[in-house]
Amino acid sequence: MAPAAPPADASRPLSARALASASGTTAPPDPFLTSDLRHKLEAMLLEAGDAPTPAALKARLASMVAGHFSPGEATRALALAERYVDYRVALGDIKPPADASDPRALSAAVQARQRLRERYFAGEEYQALFAQEEELDRFTIARLEIERNTSLTPAQKQAALKDAQSELGDAHKAVRAEAVAHIAVAAQTASFDAQGTSAQARHEQRRKQYGDAAAQQLAQLDREEALWQQRLAQYAAARDARATESQLHQLRQQLFSAEEQLRIEAALALRAK
Repeated sequence: MAPAAPPADASRPLSARALASASGTTAPPDPFLTSDLRHKLEAMLLEAGDAPTPAALKARLASMVAGHFSPGEATRALALAERYVDYRVALGDIKPPADASDPRALSAAVQARQRLRERYFAGEEYQALFAQEEELDRFTIARLEIERNTSLTPAQKQAALKDAQSELGDAHKAVRAEAVAHIAVAAQTASFDAQGTSAQARHEQRRKQYGDAAAQQLAQLDREEALWQQRLAQYAAARDARATESQLHQLRQQLFSAEEQLRIEAALALRAK
């Protein structure tokens, strides 16, 4: 569900879309609020790197915004980026679900994140930044609810899942289809991990099956997964050493992005199995 627009503020000028709505006309799409806006902000944050404080990070962004946005968008982009930094800091205070496979726990976490987003972003900004992700969140929760519904037969579950998939946009349908097609690849990677297969042997077998380009991409995924596990191990070691909550909070900010922090507890639970 789209968030409600913020309360009217007489000191703030109405947007072009709001003016058009008030006059009964249709405003053209806002060229700034595109579907890749969040990607642009994240790319700018990644380039900015670690900073000791949010204020220091915002100062870095001010010097970089011209490299990521047009001159006409720079002022607006910086104001949005500064709020995005504040949002990401606040996101670290949202407790991730103890069981990421529990649809109720996941739904509660998603709703808490949605309320936080509504605090920092106006309706049209919200849609541009988060609409695609929230569509996928809704599908994930629906899928988990279907899987846990013991009153449904396998055939009924399959039909319900098909209905849930029909609500996805074309982009997510394509992504899901690709994910299903790659189940065999994921199983192969799990087998490689269990057997301790070397990087060279993995690449050679994948190259024969999928081609050199795909083998290179899968090797990159292996490296990213290894780094993720290293960061998890570092965090788990600190927690096992009875670090204070303040120390753990600081470590989460250093090691993980705001989105990754929602996955920490679920990932650690999987490591413990």
